[in-house]
Amino acid sequence: MAKLKEKLYEQIETWRLRTQRLHDEYGDVVVDKVTIGQIIGGMRDIKCLVTDISYLDPMEGIRYRGYTLPELFEKLPKPPGAEFPYVEGCLYLLLTGEIPTEEEVADVVDDFNKRRILPRYVYEVIDAFPTFSHPMAIFSTAILTLNRESFFAKKYSAGINKADYWDPMYEDSLNLLAKLPEIATYIYAKLYRGGKRIQSNPNLDFGGNFAHMMGIEKPYDDVSRMHFIIHADHESGNVSAHTGHLVASSLSDIYLSISAMINGLAGPLHGLANQEVLRWLHDVMDKMGGKIPTEDEMKQFVWNTLNSGHVVPGFGHAVLRKTDPRYTIQREFCLNHMPEDPIFQYVNMLYKVVPPILMEQGKAKNPWPNVDAQSGTIQWHYGVKEYDFYTVLFGIGRAIGISANLIWDRALGYSLERPKSLTTDMLEKIAMNSRK
Repeated sequence: MAKLKEKLYEQIETWRLRTQRLHDEYGDVVVDKVTIGQIIGGMRDIKCLVTDISYLDPMEGIRYRGYTLPELFEKLPKPPGAEFPYVEGCLYLLLTGEIPTEEEVADVVDDFNKRRILPRYVYEVIDAFPTFSHPMAIFSTAILTLNRESFFAKKYSAGINKADYWDPMYEDSLNLLAKLPEIATYIYAKLYRGGKRIQSNPNLDFGGNFAHMMGIEKPYDDVSRMHFIIHADHESGNVSAHTGHLVASSLSDIYLSISAMINGLAGPLHGLANQEVLRWLHDVMDKMGGKIPTEDEMKQFVWNTLNSGHVVPGFGHAVLRKTDPRYTIQREFCLNHMPEDPIFQYVNMLYKVVPPILMEQGKAKNPWPNVDAQSGTIQWHYGVKEYDFYTVLFGIGRAIGISANLIWDRALGYSLERPKSLTTDMLEKIAMNSRK
C-alpha cells in the first residue's frame, strides 16, 4: 500500500468513530434555521453540508485543513529551485490534514507519474470533436469517457463491502488526477496549436509537466503550481463542489462525478469570471487608448462605470470581507515577475482606486478584489490568450479538492443527498401564518 494511502486509511478508521457518534448521539441537535428568502435565493448560507477539507473564513479566506494559503505556500515542500509547492503535496495535505515531508511528496509524484498514461480511446474522443467546440465540453467528455476504467464501478458490481468503498474511489481519483494535465494540454493543442501535441515528461512534477506540455518556459511551471493550488477547493457548497458531492452521493464513480463538476463550473455565473474580468480589462484599455491612466483618470472611469449602472468585475465576494488571499498571492507574483505588463498595470491601478470608491458608494458588502481579478492577466502574459481555456485551468485545480472530498465521503459513508421541496403555495401559507 502506498504511503499516502496507508496514512489515509489510519485516519479514516479514527474519523469514522467521530462521525458515527455525531450521528447516533447528537443527530437531533439543531444546527441552523432556514428562511423563505434562503429557499428561493439558492439556499445561500444554509449550514447543511460537511467537509473537513477546506473552510472559507470571511476574514482570512480559504483554509485548507486549517492552514491559510500563505501558511500552506510557506510550509509545503517545493521542487528544487521552484517558488511554489508541489501540487502533489497539496493533495497529500487535503487528504490527510498533514504537511508532507520531501520523501512523502516524492512518493506521490512518483505514483502520479505511474498513473499518467492516457488510453488511446480518450485521444480519439477528443479528436472527434469539431475544432470550434468549447474546451470545457471536450474536457468534461474526455473525463466521462474514462468511466470505463473505474475500479469503483467494477468493485461495486462484484459486491464490495461498504466500509471499503473509499479504496477504489482513492485509486480512481489518483488515476484521474494524474491524467488531467495530459487531457487538458491535448485539448489545447487540438483547438489552438493545430494539433501539435507535446509529449509529457515523466521526470517532472504535476505543475512542471503541465507547463512543459503547454510549451511555455519558466516561470510558467510555478504559475501552474500556484494556479492549481489556489483553486483546489472552496468548501463544498459552491456549484462545482456541490455538483461533485451530489452526483457522487448516488455512488457514481469519480469520472461521472468530476465530469458533472466540470459542467457546473462551465456556467457563466461560476467559472467564467476570470475571463470576463480580462475581457473587461481589454475593453477599458481600448477606451483609454492603451495608455496607462493616472489615478484620477481611473477614478473617474470607475465612477462613470458605476453611475451608468454597471459593476467593476473582479471586486466583491459572497463570503469574504477582505482582499481575497488568492488575489494577494497572484498580485505578489505579478509584482515580482511582470510589473511592467500593461494589463497588470491596469489591474494594479484598479486595486488602488476601486475599494475606496466602492466604500464611498456604500453598496458593496465587500469592496476588495477577489481571485478572478488577477488570474486571467497572468495567463495572458505567458501566452495563454484563449479565454475559453481559462475555465479548464480552473477545473484542473478544483478537481484536486473535490476528489479529496469524495474519497472522504465514501470513507465516512455519507448518505445520498435528498433535500425536501415545497411548492410556492406552501411557502405562501407559511409566510401568511408567520404574520398572524
